Amino acid sequence: MADDAAATRVDQALAARARHGDRQAFEHLVRRHQGMVRAQLRRLLHGDHSLADDLAQETFLLAWRKLAQFRGDAQFSTWLYRIAYTCFLQSRRQPAQRERTEPESLDLLPAPAHGIDLQLDLQRCMGRLSAAEQAVLLHCVQMGLSHDQAAYVLAMPLGTVKTHALRGKAKLKACLAAWRDDDSEETHP
Repeated sequence: MADDAAATRVDQALAARARHGDRQAFEHLVRRHQGMVRAQLRRLLHGDHSLADDLAQETFLLAWRKLAQFRGDAQFSTWLYRIAYTCFLQSRRQPAQRERTEPESLDLLPAPAHGIDLQLDLQRCMGRLSAAEQAVLLHCVQMGLSHDQAAYVLAMPLGTVKTHALRGKAKLKACLAAWRDDDSEETHP
């Protein structure tokens, strides 16, 4: 908690300096947050590193232009995630990009052999979730944002975020039930 508070204070101070034209302060903010923004976009884009890097660059350009709008109501990182998510949504609306970002239909793929690879099964199960459920689980589970922060990033009401989180987790639990059954069989021969 103390580390989060200290990081927030550092971000607030750097953002204030950057708002007054200090490019070095903004460069420092970019260095502090570019890894997480890229990771967020890569997950949203199902591993398309090239497009994720392009969108990350666009995110930081927009952040620089809109820095005066950052009031400090949210953490700077959460504000950046929202800009990145907006860039992601805009890229999906462009016909040329839509083809690149649509994952292949996982329902058409044969199910991997039972127990071979949890990661493949998890990807297959995630592909069965709605886009909103995927986005909520990405931000709340994989990125560790609170429901409030995810609601801000995704521009969704808090109750909607909580509903998508519950439904998405329940669907994943059902889809991955075979793994739970395997674990219990191994521990109870």
